[in-house]
Amino acid sequence: MASFEMYREADPVMSKEIRDVVPAHYVLKIKSFSLFAKNNMGKYESGEFEAGGYKWKLILYPNGDKSRNGENHISIYLAISGTNPLQLGGPIHVAVRFSLYDQICDRYLTEQERVTRFHALKAEWGVPRYMPLKIFADPSNGYLVDDTCIFGVEVFVIKSSGVGECLTLKASASYTHQWKISRLPSLGEDYLYSDVFTVGDHKWKVWLCPRGDYSNRGQSLSISLGLVEADKLASGQKVNARYVIRLKGPNNFVHQPEARTTSFSSSTVWWGWPSFMPLKTVQECLTDDPCFIEAEVTVLGTISKLP
Repeated sequence: MASFEMYREADPVMSKEIRDVVPAHYVLKIKSFSLFAKNNMGKYESGEFEAGGYKWKLILYPNGDKSRNGENHISIYLAISGTNPLQLGGPIHVAVRFSLYDQICDRYLTEQERVTRFHALKAEWGVPRYMPLKIFADPSNGYLVDDTCIFGVEVFVIKSSGVGECLTLKASASYTHQWKISRLPSLGEDYLYSDVFTVGDHKWKVWLCPRGDYSNRGQSLSISLGLVEADKLASGQKVNARYVIRLKGPNNFVHQPEARTTSFSSSTVWWGWPSFMPLKTVQECLTDDPCFIEAEVTVLGTISKLP
């Protein structure tokens, strides 16, 4: 179970997690930490390491980065290394986690992931007030024990896959198409199609299988709504619509399932109800003519691939 601590003195929004897992990308162990001050070493840059296809360095200010208001704190940064990598590929978006090893609890105090952007004018990023020196240097806290400490960092480069979609909402275009059916209980056709009707610049039709589709043959009446000429849509384009189909018969008989909202495309032309109504109900309730199938369709918008 992970626990959390807030170092408000160091950073009012820096939340940290205590975990068992060793930092994935780089660990910096420092022995004789006190010699930083004695040798007047205000800054240390680690060796290079690779993560996400780029080379990086960990930068530590053991007595604080005073140029960024880090007095009396440990300051820690991540810097991109190599020869002008940012100018070659543009900005790099990175999720960064810094860690400090608690030698008493045998766990890592890990800053929650932050996302930042590296570019030609910003080749490093970090936390000037990572931890107060007073807390860090107290051996009872476990971070500096026998003048030894261990820092770590994880670097996750965020590379966009370019996959996404654009939803273009439209003012609701609604229409109810009525289809008159005679002798519904005795129809033996495999399937029937309604006339084509237009809603929101798109053509539609209703598909009726009086004896049920292949999975409900002899059990239920099947009805679906189809987008006509779906093959003319642009690659990846979809039409988002809300629809319901109701069956009306003599003596105020009405059967209507819940309305649905879904997307129609060249690969998904039909949506509907394979088990719209049991054939037994059709035989019992719809013996008199005529019956009417009503398709109420509202086009809500179109969905397309991001350019």
